[in-house]
Amino acid sequence: MPGTSKGEHRTGLLNGFAAYGMWGLVPLFWPLLKPAGAMEILAHRMVWSLVFVIAALVFVRRWAWAGELLRQPRRLAFVVLAAAVITVNWGVYIWAVNSGHVVEASLGYFINPLVTIAMGVLLLKERLRRAQWAAVAVGFAAVVVLTVGYGHPPWISLCLAFSFATYGLMKKKVALGGVESLAAETAIQFVPALGYLLWLSAHGGSTFTSEGAGHGALLAATGFVTALPLVCFGAAAIRVPLSTLGLLQYLAPVFQFVLGVVYFHESMPLARWAGFALVWLALGLLTADALRSARRTRVVVVSPRAETRPDPAPDPTRVEA
Repeated sequence: MPGTSKGEHRTGLLNGFAAYGMWGLVPLFWPLLKPAGAMEILAHRMVWSLVFVIAALVFVRRWAWAGELLRQPRRLAFVVLAAAVITVNWGVYIWAVNSGHVVEASLGYFINPLVTIAMGVLLLKERLRRAQWAAVAVGFAAVVVLTVGYGHPPWISLCLAFSFATYGLMKKKVALGGVESLAAETAIQFVPALGYLLWLSAHGGSTFTSEGAGHGALLAATGFVTALPLVCFGAAAIRVPLSTLGLLQYLAPVFQFVLGVVYFHESMPLARWAGFALVWLALGLLTADALRSARRTRVVVVSPRAETRPDPAPDPTRVEA
C-alpha cells in the first residue's frame, strides 16, 4: 500500500492476524454458552453487539453516517437485507459448532471465495480469467465429491458460504465502515432479538439468569466477541494491501478445520478428505492467479518511471493490490 510506513504495515498485519485468528478460534467459545440453545445465543449476540458498538461509537464520536443512511432508502434497504442474511449466517454457524459440525462449518468459509466469484458472474456480469473459471470448476467438483461422501449435499457449508457471500455483496452496496455497518445491522436485529429473549424469559426458557452470573456474563460477552475482530479487521484494512488481506482470510477456516479434527475429534473419512483437497486446490489456483494479477498491476503502475530511471531493482517481498 503506497505511502504506508513499515510500522503502520506491521500494525496492520498484527491486526489482520488478530482478526482472522479470533474468527478462527471462535468455535471454542460457543460451547461455553451451553445449556443455552442456538436461538438464545443468537439473540444475545444481536442485543449485546449493539450495546458494544454504540459504546464504541460514543467513544469515537462518529454519528454523521446514521443521518445520511436514514435519508437514503435504497442503502437502508441493503442494510436490512445484510442484517437478514448475517442473522442466518450467525444462527447456522452457532448451531453447527454446538452440534458437532465444526469441520463442515469451516468448509463453508473455504468455499466462500468461490461462491463470491460465481455470484459476481451471475449477478454482476463480471468476466473471469481462465484460472478463476478453473477454480470454480474444481470447487464444484469438490461439492459433488462431498455430496457423495456425506450422502447429501453439505448444506451447512453451502448455507454459510452463500449467506456470507450475499452479506459481502450487500456490504459492498452500502459502503459503510465495519463498526458503523455492524451498528446499523444490529439496530435492525435488536427489537426482534430482544422480543424473543423477553418471550423466552416469560415462558421459563431463558438461561441468562437461571444458570448463574458467570453464564450471564458469557452471554453478554457475545457482543465483545462479535465486535472486537471487526475493529481489528478495520485497522488492518487501511494499513495493508488487499492482496495480503486476501491471503490472511484463509487463516480463519484453517484454524476452524484444525479445531474440528484435532480438538473436537470430528471424523474425516476418505471422501471428505478428497473433497477438502479439491477445495484447497481451487483456492490455490485462485491465490496464484490473484498474486499474478497484483504483480502485473504493479508493473503497469511503475513502468512509466522505468523510462526515466534505469533498471530499478524489484522488491520481491512487496505485492500491491
